Amino acid sequence: MNSSLSDGVMVYSEYAEGVIHPVTFELLGKSREIADRLKVEVWGVIIGYRVKDDEVRELIYYGADRVFVYDHPKLEYFDPMIYKDILVDLAKQVNPSALFFGATPLGRSLAPRVAVALDTGLTADCIDIQVDEYGNIVQVRPAFTGNIIAYIRTSSRPVMSTVRYRVMRMPNRDTSRVGKIIRMTPRIDRDSGLRVLGRVSRRSVDLAKADVIVAGGRGFKKKEDLKMLEDLASLIGGVVGVSRPLVDEGWMPRERQIGFSGNTVKPRLYMAFGISGSPQHIAGMRGSEIIVAVNIDPSAPIFRIADYGVVGDLYEVIPKLIEELSKVKRV
Repeated sequence: MNSSLSDGVMVYSEYAEGVIHPVTFELLGKSREIADRLKVEVWGVIIGYRVKDDEVRELIYYGADRVFVYDHPKLEYFDPMIYKDILVDLAKQVNPSALFFGATPLGRSLAPRVAVALDTGLTADCIDIQVDEYGNIVQVRPAFTGNIIAYIRTSSRPVMSTVRYRVMRMPNRDTSRVGKIIRMTPRIDRDSGLRVLGRVSRRSVDLAKADVIVAGGRGFKKKEDLKMLEDLASLIGGVVGVSRPLVDEGWMPRERQIGFSGNTVKPRLYMAFGISGSPQHIAGMRGSEIIVAVNIDPSAPIFRIADYGVVGDLYEVIPKLIEELSKVKRV
């Protein structure tokens, strides 16, 4: 390892089942902006098994100058303790000025462990990372369920953050970029005690990638009525999401939740039925291109950000929409 290598902006490049999570590319784009301001390099680090060079080169095409690759059979499945040891060991060798993770389930599990081991702070669920006029890295995140935006500067190194998916611009892929791929030998010094007995896919839909979302909230009286949302979504090629109260009631799994503590979405069309528009919910969907809101309460906060608003009972509006759209489909 080059002993002079230090101060770069490092991105943990989440890799599972042969796929790099797209939040990685968003983080690389933002890191490229930060590194150019600070006049340092961008480093990617990828941990897995049978990681191919063409997959690694994608990190370079999206902004990395160097990519550290840890490839070993014991790294095929995510083990938070072993992955943590690898990242901590690397950080101590290269001394990054910042270390960023996607705010995915994996990132949220791994980042705190790394922060504790490095004796540094961690700012979770950031929506932006900036560099101030003095060259300090500033982390931006909603606070108090989205009622205010906090600008956080930490004095410890490395500056560590988890960043929400789809809140930052996806950079352009530049195949003319060149960088260095560094194959590392992982030191797996201990048995974490974890065993992967099998894999079960729980995510039936990726809301963050959906172009059309049909969402429901407290206006629904019972779980069975959500079938109306499913019928409407299928007619317009959308997927169903919900606000937090319906998840708390057990009506929908948490993967369907939209909001500050759920998914951040940016669809072309977002239809909100029976959602009042709490700051918690709006924090997760206000980036939608077109927002259509249906609520029986004309003073509902959701109408303040809606492009189109309908004051009405969802139990009347949704069936009429389904009826009219079905007619169009039959033509």
